[in-house]
Amino acid sequence: MFPTISFEELLPEVLKLEAVGCKDWLTNKVDRSVTGRVAMQQCAGEIQLPLNNLGIVALDYQGKRGVATSIGHAPAAALISAEAGSRLAIAEALTNLVWAPIEGGLAGVSLSANWMWPCKNEGEDARLYSAVKAASDFALALGINIPTGKDSLSMTQKYPDGKKVLAPGTVIISTVGEVSDVRKAVSPVLKPNPDSTLLYINMSRSALALGGSSWAQALGEQGGAAPDVADAAYFANAFAAVQTLIEKRLVLAGHDVSSGGLITTLLEMTFANVEGGLEVDLTPLGPLNAALFAENPALALQVQDAALVKEILHTRGVEAVAIGCPATQRIARLFHSGQKYKLDIDELRDVWYKPSYLLDRKQSGEQRARDRFENYKKQPLSYRFPQRFTGKLSAYGVDPHRRTASGVCAAVIREKGSQCERETAWALYLAGFDVKDVHMTDLVSGRETLEDVSMVVFVGGFSNSDVLGSAKGWAGAFLYNPKAKQALDSFYARPDTLSLGICNGCQLMVELGLIAPGDNPKPRMLHNDSHKFESNFVNVDVPQNTSVMLGSLSGARLGIWVAHGEGKFDLPLGVERYSVVLRYAYDTYPGNPNGSPGAVAGICSANGRHLAMMPHPERAIYPWTCAYLPDLNQSDEVTPWIEIFVRAREWAESQSKLRTKN
Repeated sequence: MFPTISFEELLPEVLKLEAVGCKDWLTNKVDRSVTGRVAMQQCAGEIQLPLNNLGIVALDYQGKRGVATSIGHAPAAALISAEAGSRLAIAEALTNLVWAPIEGGLAGVSLSANWMWPCKNEGEDARLYSAVKAASDFALALGINIPTGKDSLSMTQKYPDGKKVLAPGTVIISTVGEVSDVRKAVSPVLKPNPDSTLLYINMSRSALALGGSSWAQALGEQGGAAPDVADAAYFANAFAAVQTLIEKRLVLAGHDVSSGGLITTLLEMTFANVEGGLEVDLTPLGPLNAALFAENPALALQVQDAALVKEILHTRGVEAVAIGCPATQRIARLFHSGQKYKLDIDELRDVWYKPSYLLDRKQSGEQRARDRFENYKKQPLSYRFPQRFTGKLSAYGVDPHRRTASGVCAAVIREKGSQCERETAWALYLAGFDVKDVHMTDLVSGRETLEDVSMVVFVGGFSNSDVLGSAKGWAGAFLYNPKAKQALDSFYARPDTLSLGICNGCQLMVELGLIAPGDNPKPRMLHNDSHKFESNFVNVDVPQNTSVMLGSLSGARLGIWVAHGEGKFDLPLGVERYSVVLRYAYDTYPGNPNGSPGAVAGICSANGRHLAMMPHPERAIYPWTCAYLPDLNQSDEVTPWIEIFVRAREWAESQSKLRTKN
């Protein structure tokens, strides 16, 4: 018998659970934009919370096809029924994957099964057999394969006092499938459209059950019978029907129902926004607690044309229940059997975020973790595009499909550990440069002299693993190899050259004194104040400036990726002494991810030709590579960051014409 407790009292306890709560402490310290082909990663919305259902990487820089992946598991339900746990793990992985248009639908999906089981304990070998067979049977019924996986079958911990702890038998399912168009992927962020409708689709085709749920865990119980998928054919049909909706762009936002139940799903769809709420009536779904907290595989969809969507679903034999709509007030209004409930979204979001803060204290320290917790909702992303910006690549006179040389050459310079050369080379090529790949060994050996190069770009990464400090090993390769140093000195002595350093390349330019060569003491790059790697999509402002590459973006506010561990500018002669051409839009952490004084993100040489910046413009040149962009700009071909590379090419062309004329 469960204790008598209102759902309003229990909901915060559910949101605090590790399986339900915010995972920001995990996602903010790994590079989520590397390659410049990441079309969807963990974080979504104006305040960049880890809510996305799946990850997507584009196959190349020109096409729109990609590869998607997602995961699913159900360890608590598997304690009740090993067979149901396997089916639920596969179902969750697929209800996460469904939000991208998968080539071939379910037939185009492959699974990987990671078995973690406390074998050689009473009954566990038999449970494992049942779980594996259930997974195999369910996959066969769905028409998908499990060609790979691994197992860890010694999940038992023994202690000196004789105690023995068994890990719950669990299978973690990973999916992979080819995406037909990365731009059509759907995020879980609710759109502020009061005329839209929220639909609920029960993919399990079985009664809502609370066994193995977060609700039961918060009460210290198993919760009775576990949910299950009663009809594999119906599940497959519903998956295909939702894929059709996504292909036709009929879904505005969508989220799966899993850990925490439908109430968590609905709240999470509002968490990444700074405004707006929702109104839902859950009466049609059954008893209140089951409607709110059951973790039966299900989907919540926000759609504009509910009648059309329901008609499409109905023709496929799929049932969808209209449960509500977005609202203008920042609250969640729930209705059930004549009862009304009101939930404070922002208050519950803090409850959901707090476990991340508590874990983040272990890696960022109390002060920075506290700053992150207090500021994450105060630093929404916003945009101010240049007025002349059209979003069209043709506006810059560039043919992305050209196969002839432009006659203006840029060199991408890399070292051991560099990892951004491909996306940088593509950005340069897209802007009209002929691009040359130059490794440091080419300069050290004298094979490359840079004599025919108009622009060099020092790319991001971890040159020589940065074991001596940021870019110090890379700088040494220039300073202590005569041919490399001669090539560098000769290049910078010319009046017709440009240079750009991004991230690790920025650290290199500062270390070599290339931005302000006469300064004493010279600028330095220091560890982030958090003393850890920071990965985030942040706002930057471009102040009025005369930089060749950033001058045309003066006055703009844009979103851009950061991914660095030593990005704090130390400007010993005072910030006002330097030509600051890029600033983080927020002074405080995490909007200022490294603690740079004056929120400095980029500095330029006095003549405007040489630019060093920590953020990655080459990873944000397409709308689909941006973690958040206003709806009205998502159909653009490019973002304003392309202007860095276009303006460089135009300047280099003007210098070439000037030389020819003289």
